[in-house]
Amino acid sequence: MSKAGRSQEETRRRNLGDLLRHVHLDGALSRSELADRMGLNRSTIMALTAELSAAGLVSEELPGDTGRAGRPSLVVRPERDRAHVLAFDVRVDHLVAARVALGGEILDRREAVRPRAGADLEDVVGVLAEFGRELRRGARPGSVCVGVGAAYCGMIRPDDGTVRYGPYMGWVDQAFGVELGARLGLPVLVGNEAHLGALAERDRGVGRGLDNLIYLHGDVGVGGGIIVGGKLLDGDGGYGCEVGHMVVNPYNGRPCMCGSRGCLEAEVGEHALIDAAGRSGELSGREGVRAVLEAAEAGDAAAVDALRRIGDWLGIGVANLINLFNPGMVIFGGMLRDVYPGSAAQVRRRVETHAMVISREQVRLRVSALGDDVTLVGAAELAFSRLLASPLEVLAEMRRRAAARRMASPRRALAL
Repeated sequence: MSKAGRSQEETRRRNLGDLLRHVHLDGALSRSELADRMGLNRSTIMALTAELSAAGLVSEELPGDTGRAGRPSLVVRPERDRAHVLAFDVRVDHLVAARVALGGEILDRREAVRPRAGADLEDVVGVLAEFGRELRRGARPGSVCVGVGAAYCGMIRPDDGTVRYGPYMGWVDQAFGVELGARLGLPVLVGNEAHLGALAERDRGVGRGLDNLIYLHGDVGVGGGIIVGGKLLDGDGGYGCEVGHMVVNPYNGRPCMCGSRGCLEAEVGEHALIDAAGRSGELSGREGVRAVLEAAEAGDAAAVDALRRIGDWLGIGVANLINLFNPGMVIFGGMLRDVYPGSAAQVRRRVETHAMVISREQVRLRVSALGDDVTLVGAAELAFSRLLASPLEVLAEMRRRAAARRMASPRRALAL
């Protein structure tokens, strides 16, 4: 193929992906809306939608009564029953799996408790693989699994989904992505939970459309996802934005799992809140955090003081991030989604005291709009990323994989 031919093919592939991404994220859109968004003429949009429709990825229909004279523009919508992904969310004490349709709808899900019992790669992969098989068996006939994505609460090597460091469960250089992929018979993309949470909130949540935002995810620790100029900051090896290990209390700080003291996550994480409330040893996990919050709402003095203390340290961390990145929004997710409303006054006071006026004057502080599903949604979008980059090629590849599994072992193929 000539250079000009390759260039035209790359442009076509990119346009197909862009069009599919628009309807995947925004739902039904008219051809005219797509033409305006993409800067293309209507005949080109018509040709692109025809290809995607022939592949079973989108459908076209006449709109309802628009109240306008003239011929209405056809509406393009994603085909939710023809393509799906598997999404997995591995938290410190919880496992979640879902089948998610093109367009973002969660069609089916499975959940299990994850005991805090140390390095548990085999157990986690076993549970998720079984969930994946169950979810695939529940898919409609003809629906193609076009990707698998997983969010993990640790530092991830993007190339192969290895968990380089998962501090609270003792995971060091665990081949999570490879092992799960081998069990499922499908390639698995793995991302850090906070990184994926940031992208999910940008694409489908409270930060929708923003080019500059910070997402803070609380679990046992605190993770961060930072988007600058529309792009995720992931660092040289993919391990960037570990804001939980930003030191906020260097002199009298609590010890952190990373070996330092006074890290943000040591001062505002689950253990810090429960200890400050005087409940150490009797409470743990998300339920323990919520018990402290309920006690604070009921007027318990120790719980109220604990929230104030957490809010102070959280506010210092947020002020530092605002000074560094000048975000349009800071979003609190995971455990911090529950904690922030009761500590918002302290957080805002610290921001007003320590963040530069010019940087803080337009920043908005918000809780996650996607709730507890934020990292699961991020994992689903990671799974869809290959399809959205090259729709027809990836769809054909996944159909070939499915056909090969059926030929190799009909019974095994049905399980997958």
